[in-house]
Amino acid sequence: MIEIRQNKYLNNFVEQDHRYVKSRIRPMLGFKSFRRAQTLLMGIESVIMLRKGQCLQNEGENLSPAELFYRLTV
Repeated sequence: MIEIRQNKYLNNFVEQDHRYVKSRIRPMLGFKSFRRAQTLLMGIESVIMLRKGQCLQNEGENLSPAELFYRLTV
């Protein structure tokens, strides 16, 4: 059985989290293909996650978001 929980303010957290993505995408409306839009959104979301520290690191490793991003792209 699925239990449905409703939280009145849960949507606010989601909207606040996507605020940065919305501000970046608004000037770039009209992508040529879905694949390009998907790639760009994945990159923006990845950078935001790195800034927030929502990525796995080895213990004792303190890397900057730029270093973590570089490791992802290599």
